[in-house]
Amino acid sequence: MTFAPPRTSVLALGTFAVGTSGYVVAGLLPALTGELGVSETAAAQLVTAFAIAYAVGSPLFAAVTGRWERRTLLVAALVVTAIGNALAALAPGYVTLLLARIVTAIGAAVFTPAASAVAAELTTPERRGRAVALVFGGLTVATILGVPLGSVLSQSVGYQAVFALVAAFALLGAFAVRLVLPPVPAPPPVRLAERFTVAKDPRVLAMLGATVLGCLAAFSVYTFISPVLSATAGVHGTTVSLLLFVYGAGGALGNVLGGRAADRWGAKGPLLVVFGGITVVLALLPLVATTVAGAAVVLFLWGLATWSVNPPIQHRLIELSRQNAGLVLSLNASAIYLGVGLSGLVGGAVLSGGGPLLLPEIAAALTALGAVVVVAGWRSRVRRPALAE
Repeated sequence: MTFAPPRTSVLALGTFAVGTSGYVVAGLLPALTGELGVSETAAAQLVTAFAIAYAVGSPLFAAVTGRWERRTLLVAALVVTAIGNALAALAPGYVTLLLARIVTAIGAAVFTPAASAVAAELTTPERRGRAVALVFGGLTVATILGVPLGSVLSQSVGYQAVFALVAAFALLGAFAVRLVLPPVPAPPPVRLAERFTVAKDPRVLAMLGATVLGCLAAFSVYTFISPVLSATAGVHGTTVSLLLFVYGAGGALGNVLGGRAADRWGAKGPLLVVFGGITVVLALLPLVATTVAGAAVVLFLWGLATWSVNPPIQHRLIELSRQNAGLVLSLNASAIYLGVGLSGLVGGAVLSGGGPLLLPEIAAALTALGAVVVVAGWRSRVRRPALAE
């Protein structure tokens, strides 16, 4: 099939909505702690609740909805995402907000892997990396616009209005998908147990492990970026929001470059370069981000490197198991949010025990371990030949 940017673009709009749903808490952290009267660590557990529900729900709901026509599935997932954000906007307290985040995660858990698989199906093999990168770019735009704008708006109108706005974007995405995307048949039915057999290929398992480590490293710092930048550069409020824009701009460029690099050189080289780059940037963050200008440079480079990771990982997963592309991408989506969920726990523990300046150093060690896992994955042998193309 020919590459169709408008179709892929509406999928990116959907991932923007679900990405903002997942990541916006990082920008809302000061508003949440002030309005709810909870600690930064407790507020960060709203990220953890979303992420764990996503990680668990992605393969489960992929099995339940496996026979649904894909366009119908994508629209329904965005509607559920909108409902979850609307409930968050109306939540009277912390516990109900936590439950609303879980509802939101269910919609996101269905949408993201299905959107990536549809994008891969709607393009030719030589452009698959760029197609997946474009869809995943919606998550990048969520960091460029969604999170910083949420941070700015929350300072004047409160976090509830931000969740309401995200709900509106999710509904807009549902309408656009229904209008632009053609009907896409469901893939062959696969039992839930079979969805996990693809991970028995050690090469697939290594990529999923690298995804978990990369996301754990990134979000253990990103979720707590306000206290980190306060400790390094002494900045707060609007300045932090502007620096989040800079991080997102780097992420947008990184996402595009990651997809193009995977198409041109394959996944291994780009992944090793990117994991190495993230390790260096995070290790130097406390030393360089002592001024607004230094923080801007570091956050741009960090966003550039961090958001270059997922396109080659997804490219590699599809390459390893083309017939089960939807399955491995669903597992990768779970791995992403498992890492995000663990980041709230690990980051909160480090913040409480060692302070904000220790967060980037722990994250750097995790990304270095991610590079080791990538190398180990390439050296592994296939245990189940049926999975290989």
